[in-house]
Amino acid sequence: MRKWLAGSAALAAGTLGATAYTIFAARKAERSVPMDGHLVQAGKHVFHVAEEGQGRPLLLIHGLAGQMRNFGRAMIEDLARDYRVIRIDRPGSGYSPRLPSGRAHLAEQADAVVALIDELQLEKPVLVGHSLGGALSLAIAIRHPEKVGALALIAPATQRIGSVPEVFKGLVVPPAILPLVAWTVAVPIGVATQKKVLAEVFKPDPVPPNFLIDGGGMLGFRPGAFEGAATDLADASSEAEELVAGYADLKLPVGILYGREDNLLDYRLHGEKTVSEIPGAKLTLTDGGHMLPFTVPEESARFVRSVIE
Repeated sequence: MRKWLAGSAALAAGTLGATAYTIFAARKAERSVPMDGHLVQAGKHVFHVAEEGQGRPLLLIHGLAGQMRNFGRAMIEDLARDYRVIRIDRPGSGYSPRLPSGRAHLAEQADAVVALIDELQLEKPVLVGHSLGGALSLAIAIRHPEKVGALALIAPATQRIGSVPEVFKGLVVPPAILPLVAWTVAVPIGVATQKKVLAEVFKPDPVPPNFLIDGGGMLGFRPGAFEGAATDLADASSEAEELVAGYADLKLPVGILYGREDNLLDYRLHGEKTVSEIPGAKLTLTDGGHMLPFTVPEESARFVRSVIE
C-alpha cells in the first residue's frame, strides 16, 4: 500500500511538474514570437493574418507543425514589392484557433480558407502552399475552382504517404489521450529533442541559427501547437486518395518547386508524378531540402513569380 501511495504521489508530482514547465515554455514562446498580424473573423472561423504590399493577392499557406514565419523574410519582402502578400496561420497552428469541429480534415480547412478569401475580398488569389500547405492549396482549388487564380506549390505533400516520416512519429497519438500528452510530456520532449528534429526537417541543409525566432519554430513549444499538428497528421493524411482524384479536373496554372535532397517527401512521387496528373503543371527542381521558403527565400520568390508571369 505504501509503495502504491508513494508511486502515485511521484506520478502526480511528475505530471504537475511537466504541466508547469509546459505553461512556462508556452508563455516564453509567445513572448519570443509574438503575433505578426491580427485576427480576422471569417464566418465561424478565426485566422491570424499578416499582410504586406499591394497588387495581385498571394495567399501563403504553411505546412505541418509550422506557422506563417516559415516563409522567410527575404521571400516576403521580394514578393511584396509587386504583390499583396497575405500570410496566414492554418487552423490550429500559430495563433489561429482550431476549427470549430476540433478536427483538421483538408475539406474543412479548405472551406475555412475560402471563407477568409471572401472576408478579405481577394479576387482569385495565387495560393502559395508549402508542404501540407500545398495539399491544402490543392484541396481549395479542387473544391472551389472559381476562387483560385493559380497554385505555386513548394515541396507540397500531394500523394498518399506509405508511412509517417520518423521525425513526425511523435505526433501519432490516440485522440483520447491527445490533450493529456499535449499538456504534460509533449512540450518538454519537444524542447529536449529540438536540435535533432530540426536537423531532420532541414536535412541536408543546415538549420538556420535564427529559425526558432525568425522562422517561428519556437511556437511549436505549446500544447495547442502539438494538438493541432497531431490532428493535422491524423486527418489530412487520410484524404490523399480523394485529393489525387481531383487533379485531372484542375484548369489553372500549377507550378511545383522541389528540392532534390528533400529528406521528408520524395520529389519523384510528390513532384514528378503529380505534374503528370495535373494538366499543364510544371515541376522545377533545385538543390536543397524541404524548408525551401526559409533556406532559399529568394529562389522561392522567383519560382512564385514564374508561376504568375
